[in-house]
Amino acid sequence: MKIIIVDDEEDIQILFMQRFHRECKNGKIQFHFALSAEEALEYLNNTDINKVNLVFSDINMPGMNGFEFLKILRDKFATLKVVMVTAYGNENYYQTAMQYGATDYLTKPLNFNSLKERFFNPEHSKE
Repeated sequence: MKIIIVDDEEDIQILFMQRFHRECKNGKIQFHFALSAEEALEYLNNTDINKVNLVFSDINMPGMNGFEFLKILRDKFATLKVVMVTAYGNENYYQTAMQYGATDYLTKPLNFNSLKERFFNPEHSKE
């Protein structure tokens, strides 16, 4: 399972690698981290999109924000599952994310046990 994590906070990389150490070591999950939406788009444009299972994107980032990124993903990669993540759990953000085509919406701090159950088990991966 290949997952792209887009967040301008570098610490998020450490958290994901710690929480999914076993899955990464066993080859069940492969993460690609991007510190900006622009960096993530460059990566997606240069990779086999059919091998990407999921994108987690922060909303508030310098440069292109997560909503702008989500709109582009919907235009270019319509079937890609995209989960929006934010520290601001307000109804406006939720509605905007859903309107723009997000698969789901999560608030920080992330509950990694719940995250594993919802997104990282075999029934949620691409065929």
